[in-house]
Amino acid sequence: MIVVSNDSEQDEQSLREDLAAAYRLIALYGMTDLVYTHLSVRLPGSAHRFLVNPYGLLFEEVTASSLVVVDADGHPAQETDSPFNPAGFVIHSAVHRARPDAACVMHTHTLAGMTVAAQKAGILPLNQISMEFYGRVGFHSYEGIAADDNLSERERLVHDLGGNIGIILQNHGLLTVGETVAQTFYRTWYLEQACRIQIAVQSTGVPPAIPSEAYILRAREQFVSDPDQGRLSWQALRRKLDREQPDYRN
Repeated sequence: MIVVSNDSEQDEQSLREDLAAAYRLIALYGMTDLVYTHLSVRLPGSAHRFLVNPYGLLFEEVTASSLVVVDADGHPAQETDSPFNPAGFVIHSAVHRARPDAACVMHTHTLAGMTVAAQKAGILPLNQISMEFYGRVGFHSYEGIAADDNLSERERLVHDLGGNIGIILQNHGLLTVGETVAQTFYRTWYLEQACRIQIAVQSTGVPPAIPSEAYILRAREQFVSDPDQGRLSWQALRRKLDREQPDYRN
């Protein structure tokens, strides 16, 4: 079931600080690709305005005030001197348009994520962390670099995502969605951990132990029914940033 985002309960400054925090955390935990990839969040009161990073900043440089408001096509919707590349927002715009619940979208090019994206099997249920994503992550076949002139691929990508909480972009990377920045970061973090676990297990050359589907589904439902969904960990991570990188709020 798709639930409409509750991010409308946050004002723009709160969302700016949340998203800037997510950029800093992605950098802190080694999930960046220089100045490429994006995290975006829908602004309250509008279905067609989003916050995203200006093109050219390292994620560790992003602050709440440096984030740029863009429209659904990725064009700046505010006066800004910051460079911006609309083509970088192509995947995000497609997902935001199709999924009213996807208030936040995070796209990464990590070594672990790209390694699993180069495999045909997707996320294997090798650990209980991985089981949260069982049957909840789509798969989109590679069609070249996502460009703003390929409307048909946008449609296929949205179809492949469906109602899932994430998608593996074959030979490319990972993408997660959520109702809030906190929830989306939680999903991004653990999808990344699932990929790291998978390639670590595969590197041993030992046949993996995979539980029965009944137990995998039981574990998945235990995760899904957890009302926390990363809320407590997000609060802890924000406290960490407030101690170590308080300028993200600026």
